Amino acid sequence: MNGPIVEAVDLVRHYRLARRSLRGPAPVRHALRGVSLAVRAGERVGIVGESGSGKTTLARLLVGLDTPTSGDVRFEGRSIVGRRERDLRELRAGVQMVFQDPLGSLDPRLTVGAIVAEPLVGLRLPGDRAARVAELLDAVGLPAGAARRYPHQFSGGQRQRIALARALAPRPRVLVADEPVSALDVSVRAQVLNLLLDLADDLGLTVILVSHDLSVVRFFCDRVAVLYQGEIVESGPTDVVYDAPQHDYTRTLLAAVPRLRPGASR
Repeated sequence: MNGPIVEAVDLVRHYRLARRSLRGPAPVRHALRGVSLAVRAGERVGIVGESGSGKTTLARLLVGLDTPTSGDVRFEGRSIVGRRERDLRELRAGVQMVFQDPLGSLDPRLTVGAIVAEPLVGLRLPGDRAARVAELLDAVGLPAGAARRYPHQFSGGQRQRIALARALAPRPRVLVADEPVSALDVSVRAQVLNLLLDLADDLGLTVILVSHDLSVVRFFCDRVAVLYQGEIVESGPTDVVYDAPQHDYTRTLLAAVPRLRPGASR
């Protein structure tokens, strides 16, 4: 396709909070303030910012898990805002999400095989589901026997591999990953990131990676957008933004990244 595969157009999202008094109006939290972002097929785009900047809100809007106060979200040129759930089947198959906490996003009552097959069942996709589950487990580096076990029997890194397998089950074109390695041990993060990178290359995936970890985004993404208080304050090729930041907030984020001092002990 010529245009963006995923596009956010002037997205605004306000949340009305609980009242603080009987007489006063309910306060409003402004999570997003007119965010626009276009992602082309095959790109790996990072969305960075501190906690509360609106990263997860934007991710949820892009996959149709939330509705904007105003603005539009388009998948392959068609708006998904305001459509009924039964009309979003193509979106659900084409765009999948990987969440931050793998244990919290996996149903503990289901076997891994049933979890990975969930999108196939929910979207009523044809084909041999058992064979597809075995194929996916192999793709993420898990043995076929894992299909008979339960999430609590795996490590954090293995559970995130299960979440990846589930997300890939309906053969999506776009993967939105919301802090996919932040809940993992440092020693496991590189393994999962390298796996995600290999899968993106092998499957031709478009990936939108949400993270507060700038080193993860620099390693993984071609392009980056910096969110601050619900607005994109800077965007561009990752190396350009990191090496020559133009906005004060971007400079502050980059200055906070730990660096080893020359001659420091290892």
